[in-house]
Amino acid sequence: MRRLFSLFALWSAMILPAVAGPDRVSFLFGSHHLAASSDFEELNPGVFLTWDRRLDYSVGVFRNSYGRGAIAALAALPVYERGAFQLDLFAGAAYYPEDGRRFRAHLGDIIPMGGLQMRYGYAFAQIIPSDGRDADAIVSFGVTVPLGAGQ
Repeated sequence: MRRLFSLFALWSAMILPAVAGPDRVSFLFGSHHLAASSDFEELNPGVFLTWDRRLDYSVGVFRNSYGRGAIAALAALPVYERGAFQLDLFAGAAYYPEDGRRFRAHLGDIIPMGGLQMRYGYAFAQIIPSDGRDADAIVSFGVTVPLGAGQ
């Protein structure tokens, strides 16, 4: 797992500065598995960097619900915004080393992700539908903080 995080850090140090700095940093705190048929870790710390463009692009690392490190890359489409509230549709993929094959849809240890994302001020929550085998859905939550001047 250290190699995985080292590769991510190296990629971040080389690639990310070349494409303008991120607009936000988000800190994932945890999750809740709705109608779970087994025990999952609900404390899932992580950090994501987001670039706000026509689509919002995010990449990050986190502790997955199986207790291992994971990497995800996501794109979000803002669909509704009013005041401090924003609703997005998001999709992407996550790398779950040793655990990706637990999912019905997977490419080795890479799994698809998608769902709804809500932000209100600094708080965010995501609702990720599941296949119903181990849980009906996953709700994850944390805080997101704008970066840079004028934000």
